[in-house]
Amino acid sequence: MKQIPYWMDTAPALPDRSGKDLPDEADVVVIGGGLTGLSTAYHAARKGARVVLVEKDQVGSGASGRNGSHCNPGITISPAQARKRYGQERARELYDAFRDAVDMVEELAVREKIDCDFHRAGRLGAICKPQHFEGLQAKQRDLAENFGHETVVLSKSELRAELGTDYYHGALLDPLGAAIHVGKFVVGLAAAAERAGAEIHERNAATGLTRLPGGGFSVETLRGTIRAKQVMAATDAYTDNSMPWFRKRLINVGSFIIVTEPLGEARAKELIPNGRLLVAQKNVGNYIRLTPDNRLAFGGRARFAPSNPASDVKSGDILKREMTEIFPQLAGTRIDYVWGGMVGFSWDRIPHAGDVNGLYYSMGYCGHGVQMATYMGRAVAEMMDGKPEANPMRGFGFPKVPVPFYNGTPWFLPFGGAYYKAKDRLS
Repeated sequence: MKQIPYWMDTAPALPDRSGKDLPDEADVVVIGGGLTGLSTAYHAARKGARVVLVEKDQVGSGASGRNGSHCNPGITISPAQARKRYGQERARELYDAFRDAVDMVEELAVREKIDCDFHRAGRLGAICKPQHFEGLQAKQRDLAENFGHETVVLSKSELRAELGTDYYHGALLDPLGAAIHVGKFVVGLAAAAERAGAEIHERNAATGLTRLPGGGFSVETLRGTIRAKQVMAATDAYTDNSMPWFRKRLINVGSFIIVTEPLGEARAKELIPNGRLLVAQKNVGNYIRLTPDNRLAFGGRARFAPSNPASDVKSGDILKREMTEIFPQLAGTRIDYVWGGMVGFSWDRIPHAGDVNGLYYSMGYCGHGVQMATYMGRAVAEMMDGKPEANPMRGFGFPKVPVPFYNGTPWFLPFGGAYYKAKDRLS
């Protein structure tokens, strides 16, 4: 069993981008080599900026290579919550951005000829209790009437044509949901950024930032210092103590995934006949899909604990039990991959982007990072180019941190996890 992400292990090998000398200056320095940083670097370089990206490990080594490889429309809070919180017009604008983000990933893959298995598989948002069916119907009406987004409600009997299990009691099918091989996409986007003129420096962590009296920043790294007119913080859940202001505004949650041995096409079609993406509509749910080589990728929070080799194995055991509860026919199936990673959540469960005293950022994707990180990278490049209206998150300042003396270490997660799991059982 490999304790590395399946997506990166089955992507083309990354070139070694470490050990290079930094230039003395750049127009833009991007800190972080995930999808946010790579997209920012790509789009800023295409505008003619001299861009340097620094990454403390390899591109895609954080959440961008460790996720479930879903690329779905839909905001990180419910449509009804969004309308109540922001009003109809602003909620619609936010929803449209999440939907446009999926289109943008597809367009970028086509333009740059990134072979990443992108296809509109459709997403099933499945309910786990029969009493939630009316809420599913209400959500469908809300999406159609207030957001112009058409979905299909499937009853428990109709769902049997989509899933080889009777575990769920209905689902909302979003036909625009897309599957992607995120490892291939990361590798391709990094190469596209370099073709556009961006420099990528791996295994070179940014260790400090200093604002310069005449404007711009001095960025300290392990391999030297570089002056930049503009800096983009693209570190999300992997933000370290060099940027404490962001750390305390994010809750970093562990998420874990197992991938089975190859099942063969026939067995795979027994589980998910039409190759849909599946997400359980629970506070602590699972996200499930078939891989391009007919394995089952099964993810979830599992344990509210950090990701490390020992923790990942324990979480993998929990996920396998959950997987066989949903798909009993997989009992005895070998698990070939298990891994974990950190997901950046904001306190109000929506992404945030903008600038703090000239330092640009986009963070807090709350589990929607594949499409939104890519989309927000382009938005930040536009903001840097003097177009603040390109930011769909404008005006959504980080909320006040509700936990006194919080410094970015979410000690309270086990208690929160127990609460939400109990809520799923009882409500």
